[in-house]
Amino acid sequence: MSYKNWSVPKRAMLSSLAAATALCFSAMASAAPTAFDGGLPSGWTGVGGFGTSGADGVVTASPEGGAYGWVSTNNGVSGTTLAGVGGNNGSLVQSSVFSASAGDSLEFYFNYVTSDGGTYSDYAWARLLLSDLTQVAVLFTARTTPDGNSVPGFGLPGIAAEIEPSFVTINDGDPTWSPLGSSSNTCFDDGCGYSGWIKSKYSILNAGNYILEFGVANWNDGTYQSGLAFDGITVGGTPVENPIPEPASLALLGLGLAGLAWGRRRQAA
Repeated sequence: MSYKNWSVPKRAMLSSLAAATALCFSAMASAAPTAFDGGLPSGWTGVGGFGTSGADGVVTASPEGGAYGWVSTNNGVSGTTLAGVGGNNGSLVQSSVFSASAGDSLEFYFNYVTSDGGTYSDYAWARLLLSDLTQVAVLFTARTTPDGNSVPGFGLPGIAAEIEPSFVTINDGDPTWSPLGSSSNTCFDDGCGYSGWIKSKYSILNAGNYILEFGVANWNDGTYQSGLAFDGITVGGTPVENPIPEPASLALLGLGLAGLAWGRRRQAA
């Protein structure tokens, strides 16, 4: 039987399935914003001070261009610090769950900014977590020192990622950056400034579902704020700003593909 002899309802059903498939693909594609130009992506969560911004003060646009995400101790929450390190308060942002294969390269850029001095050694970090929030690796750390900020941060856990450059000292000065709030364009003591954009690269060991976390903490006080900018996050060359498709979306996609395959078989017959 040729396609032209099918009843109208059958043709309408195939058209509906094709439309549903196209809609599903379209929805999945539209959920893929470029970096942070549209704000924090859907499914991302945060505690304390966090948001997105374009080039601002000492933090220029990242090598990826456009907007970037950030966390800041300004409006930080008590106890929000890196486990085992401690501090007064802090902020963090966690990505939505994303999938990765063994050997995939997780890459991104970061830039640490601090208005505090060496006496109050504020710090920042990034961690790779399993979807149940179990820690897989501390990817990088940054910390204020009396001689200027250092990356990796002194007195902090060892890092698992490769960073470029491999060691960074602070660009001295009173950093102007809006996420620091009233601490923007101020400096407590030696060690204030910013690191500039640094690249982090980590090879994921096992296939699975993961969450990426960025955080920053005040060390011995709650004044003279510090912050962290981040951008250009990819895993296996694919942006991770978007969550894994919801089961309903996957089911709709499967239904549409099955319907199209059934139609082709009928047409061939």
